[in-house]
Amino acid sequence: MSESGVYPVPRGRGDTPRRGAVLSPGDRLAALLAARSEILAASALLALAVGGALLAVGASAAGRSVWTVAVGVLALELSVEVLRSLFVERSLGVDTIALVAMVGALALGEDLTGLVIGLMFSGGGSLEHLASARARRELTALVERAPKFARLRVGGELREVAVGEIGVGDVVLVRTGETVPVDGTMISDEAVLDTSTLTGESLPLSLVRGMPVLSGTANAGPPFDVRADRPAVESAYSALVRLVEQAQAQRAPFVRMADRYAGFFLPLTIVVAGLAWILSGESERALAVVVVATPCPLILAAPIALVAGLSRAAQHGVIVKGAGAIETLGLARTVLFDKTGTLTVGTPAVREVLVRGNLDEPEILRLAASVDQYSAHVLGAALVTEAHGLGLVLSQPTDVVEEPGQGIAGTVSGHRVLVGSRAFLLHSGVPAAELSGARAATTRGSGEAHVMVAVDGRLGGLIVMADELRPDAAGLVGRLKTEGIRHVAMLSGDRRSVADRIGGQLAIDRVYAELAPEAKLAVVQSIGRDPELTPVIMVGDGINDAPALAAAELGIAIGAAGATISSETADAVITVNRVDTVVDAVRIGRRSLGIARQSVIVGMGLSMAAMAVAAAGYLPPIGGALLQEGIDLAVILNALRALRE
Repeated sequence: MSESGVYPVPRGRGDTPRRGAVLSPGDRLAALLAARSEILAASALLALAVGGALLAVGASAAGRSVWTVAVGVLALELSVEVLRSLFVERSLGVDTIALVAMVGALALGEDLTGLVIGLMFSGGGSLEHLASARARRELTALVERAPKFARLRVGGELREVAVGEIGVGDVVLVRTGETVPVDGTMISDEAVLDTSTLTGESLPLSLVRGMPVLSGTANAGPPFDVRADRPAVESAYSALVRLVEQAQAQRAPFVRMADRYAGFFLPLTIVVAGLAWILSGESERALAVVVVATPCPLILAAPIALVAGLSRAAQHGVIVKGAGAIETLGLARTVLFDKTGTLTVGTPAVREVLVRGNLDEPEILRLAASVDQYSAHVLGAALVTEAHGLGLVLSQPTDVVEEPGQGIAGTVSGHRVLVGSRAFLLHSGVPAAELSGARAATTRGSGEAHVMVAVDGRLGGLIVMADELRPDAAGLVGRLKTEGIRHVAMLSGDRRSVADRIGGQLAIDRVYAELAPEAKLAVVQSIGRDPELTPVIMVGDGINDAPALAAAELGIAIGAAGATISSETADAVITVNRVDTVVDAVRIGRRSLGIARQSVIVGMGLSMAAMAVAAAGYLPPIGGALLQEGIDLAVILNALRALRE
């Protein structure tokens, strides 16, 4: 154990697939593509070295033959990709310009130039895979940590089973360093969890018996037992893993511009190259123009920068479905928030206790909470929580009688205590004059619930309760406006007074109140039709806000509850219990998109300038190929800046 008392977290023994595990089709495809680029780049480099060695010993014909054959093989392989784009995707892919350059090099006997182009293109693919792997490291870590096997306690012994076989009520042993496979409840005395992968929180979290355990966290202490509350396939962590897998498969609209770009830039390149050839009579100028026109800045910079944004967002506890969602975050103009559970705590809390008799505030609260221990009402549970938080010692009531939705009565420490609505107390014999006076004195607040407490037939006090703002919601609107958001609104199903109070505290631009789920959907769609306010981000708890989350250009679900349905509705999930993380997500989207644009504009500007220089005859084909490789490297390094703040 370390000096801090926390066990170090080794690599989980149950977290990696066993030898011989079957890879998914997506994993096999990704591995094949990565290996393809590396094999082609290595082959081009080997051919370059062998041909150069033959030229050095005087076997120039043999050396050039090696280069020619290598260029032919690379061009043939590249032509397959071009044909696939043409017949499958119905478009001329960005590979077409590189293919034209390589074929042109072969036709003009510029075998070395053709080989450098092949090395440049395949090497660029390898660099892209390496850079993307670095950019995806947080997302990849989430997937790799997903446990495949678990140890169940069955009849006094441990049995290793596949995670998918875990059912509700099963008891799972989580050993030191292993990832918790299911959402459940602690049944051991205590545990220490590392939540950094999910939430970005570096400090360990201590849990005791009866507390909820979230799947995806790692055991940073001694082994403990957890009872599954739902099957592993329905766990919050499984939903996040599915979200990550979708993120890795999707392409952003900005990235797809690369394919559209080839449709008009290829003819332009041919025209410029042709004019250079016609006006100068030198075919090498035409080849040099085509060589430096390869659109690698758009091919490489945009996807790397946006994928880096995915990774950066994951570090802040925001799992984003794909690069397209990062781009939407970067363009967003409106953010809509659900109220309950998103901007507010989601459960009522005691705001104040007003005394109307001889008993003091703590005693009024203690008596009321003692009776409410037997009630399932949400207000009763909040009273009990408040009393425990203040360290009050509750008594066990007797002769408890509850009228559901109205109030509860019981005997506590020799006193007959009534807790509930004005009508409940009036019906139980409390003087109407006392109740009317208390009601008149407490109508100043909006969005409040008033729980009346009577002791021995007389009004003893009144407890004012309200659903309070999240502490992290303070300053939220101002920070969003600083990031460039034009309009912030709140959608609520609560009555107008409740919604207006919360909206006023946050300085929200507009409050929509008393909305049914379908009405929330209509508001999202209406705002989305305003070109000045779109794209629209909708933030909710991921449950009753599902239609609105799905309708917005970008839906963000907060918390583990939202994660379970996020794959179908939301485009992002906030794994930390902080609504201000939305600001972090917007900031990361803005920065990532800005870096992608910057890399493309600068890279393409350099390529266009190089085309002019090549057309004028000041840049030979081999020099153009080397220059383009330098531009590629520069835009990749610039795109990786999106990994940093």
